[in-house]
Amino acid sequence: MIRIAALGDCHFDVGSKDELAPYLSRLRYEADLLLLAGDLTRSGRLAEGETLAHELRGCPVPVVATFGNHDYHFDQQEAIAKVLRDVGVTVLERQSVVININEHHIGVVGAKGFGGGFPGACASEYGEPEMKSFIRHTKHVAEDIGRLLTELDTPYKVALLHYAPIEQTLLGERKEIYPFLGSYLMAEAIDEAGADIIFHGHAHRGTEKGVTAGGIPVRNVAQPVLGHVFNIYTLDKEGSLLTHAPARA
Repeated sequence: MIRIAALGDCHFDVGSKDELAPYLSRLRYEADLLLLAGDLTRSGRLAEGETLAHELRGCPVPVVATFGNHDYHFDQQEAIAKVLRDVGVTVLERQSVVININEHHIGVVGAKGFGGGFPGACASEYGEPEMKSFIRHTKHVAEDIGRLLTELDTPYKVALLHYAPIEQTLLGERKEIYPFLGSYLMAEAIDEAGADIIFHGHAHRGTEKGVTAGGIPVRNVAQPVLGHVFNIYTLDKEGSLLTHAPARA
């Protein structure tokens, strides 16, 4: 049984001290792994990343993160990644990691993802170079996610994204902005490769629970959606998925 604490869109800034750290000590007893689904900082400044790193230092369970769009705004993402890695956080961008938990191996593929939309309302690789580049980027990201999941040889596989792979977890957002919140291409790639669960953030007004066309559970763990610090999701080898919320913000 694997217990995963997950959250996204914590949007740390220099004034966010003690917004997360007081809850992390409980993870020693309640979770085996902490996943961060992007938008770790408010505007992608190094000082914001340093504040978050200070909070995560000494976390009692392994921490795996991917970045969101906010984390790229000031082009300081590499510096932010370094300060997080310096305190033991595994930062993934179109990469994977295997973690040993309770004698089980769990593989995590992390990627920011990108937009493009969903069937019936999606952009296509046609027309101006800018539009082609937009969709090609999403295609390449989806291909990498699928390839990395396929290469994992672990009993548990998790996809950690920022952008949404399905429409269901966007319910509550304005439909006009769906193409900027995610892409169905990621869900298609993950369905083909196989995974036990997908986590994402980004959709602050969305819905927590959804499922891909292939039956993979999807959870939007943006903090505004959860309404508290994080949820804990329990996976077992029979494929059941349980959820509980251990802490209020």
